[in-house]
This record gives sequence, C-alpha cells and structure tokens, in this order.
Amino acid sequence: MTRPVVIETIAALRDALAGREVALVPTMGALHEGHLELVAEATRQAETVVVSIFVNPLQFGQSEDLTRYPRDLESDLDALAPHGVAYVFAPSAEEMYPDGATATRVTGGSVAGMFEGRSRPGHFDGVLTVVAKLLGIVRPAVAVFGQKDAQQLFLVQRMVADLNIATRIVAVETVRADDGLALSSRNRFLNGEERHAAKALSRALEAASSAGDRGIDAVLAASQSVLMDEDLVKLDYLKVVDPATFLPVDDNFRGPARVLIAAQVGSTRLIDNDAIYLN
Repeated sequence: MTRPVVIETIAALRDALAGREVALVPTMGALHEGHLELVAEATRQAETVVVSIFVNPLQFGQSEDLTRYPRDLESDLDALAPHGVAYVFAPSAEEMYPDGATATRVTGGSVAGMFEGRSRPGHFDGVLTVVAKLLGIVRPAVAVFGQKDAQQLFLVQRMVADLNIATRIVAVETVRADDGLALSSRNRFLNGEERHAAKALSRALEAASSAGDRGIDAVLAASQSVLMDEDLVKLDYLKVVDPATFLPVDDNFRGPARVLIAAQVGSTRLIDNDAIYLN
C-alpha cells in the first residue's frame, strides 16, 4: 500500500496535476468510513484522485472551537493508503489565506441563513468560499460530497451552477454505522451513553419516512415522539424541505422531500437527514 503524496502549496499542486483529469474529495480530515466512500466514488470518476485536508477557519463561528476540531494527518494518510489516492492537499491557513480572512466571500443567499446557517451564522459563506477556492486551485472535472451534509451539498451544487464552474458535483449517500448512526468526525466526542442516545436521530428519520403517507404533520409528530424519549438529545431543529429549493414545505406539498435534524447530544452537535415521500 502506498500513501498519497502530501502537497502543501498551491503552486506545487498545480504543477503535479497539470494535464490530468482529477476528482477532488474536499475534507477537513479526521477521516472515517464515510469519507472513504467518497474516495471510492472519486476513483470511479477520474484517473487521479486528490483529497484535500484543510480545517477551514472561515466556517467556524465565534462560539465554535476551531482548535477542538480533530486533526491527525498521519492517521488520515494511513486510512487513504489502500484507496488509490494520488495526492493529499494539506495546506496551512497561511497558504490558503495569505492576507488573513478574505475580503471576497461567496454567499449562499437566504437558504444559507436557514437551518445550519441560523444556528451557525456565516458558516456557509465560509464553506462556499473555501470550496470555490479549492475548485479554482485543483480545477477538478469532478468533486465528490456526502449527502449527510445535505444543506452544504445543495449550496455547493447551486454555487457551481450559478457561477458556471466547470466541475461536476457528485453526491454519495450517507454512510451509517450498523446501529444507524450517521458517521461523523464528531462522533468521537460522544461517550458511551451519549453514543447510545444519538441513535435517536436515525430512528426519528425512520419514523418520519414511515409517516410520509399521512402528511407533513404526521411526519413531524412521529419524529418528535422518538426524540422526546431521549433526555440527552436536545433538538435544535427538525424540518422538512423541498429538495429542489431547500425551502420548508407547506401542508399541501406532495412528492419527494427531505427531513433535516440537528441536535445537541451532550457537548456534541450532530446533524442527519434522509429522503422521504409525502403523499
């Protein structure tokens, strides 16, 4: 097994990728099986795969602890070794933002201020700005994102379409543990009791799906009843949105929809989502 070549500068990465068709997997590191599913899809999409590992300071709010985000580049490289990744782009903050936080930002409009954006003001402006920078640096034919971060995925897809960026965005379904919990780098912060309680998020989504034939009120009631049974789960939001617009649906909506959940479990904030069909 060969570890990917680590490149830390934009100039060196552009030199290495010149003339290659590339698939990019943007990450913040702390890689788990969910990330490796993204990598597997990337290897099917292009001959050369680049994984970026960069903890982006622009997407952390004042109340969020940037220093707490897990970082372990050596473990990440070991995890990637069997998976055919050619390069890991691991720049410093100074390399990405040599003059400090950029004056130019990509903004996501009203949707970026909802749900995660309401709980984490400015978060998606930071995400879209760094994704735009990465797409400009790597110039990939394809970039692969996970469906678990559904709002992020929607906003990235819309940014690429709105700005005519010549990269195709490929989505990979949420990867779950055997007990249903969506894989996340933040799961490592859960203790045993919290880990057990966190399963309520995926159970709530299953309840929502089962209630889809009875309308939006039944979907929300079924989900909330599951979450209310777990004292350690403090709900932030539970919403049903139209996948085409990412706006909340009304009582008359019929068709494919997506349920979004965010909750605090102990000191750890978790998100999850799933597709449902409203009759």
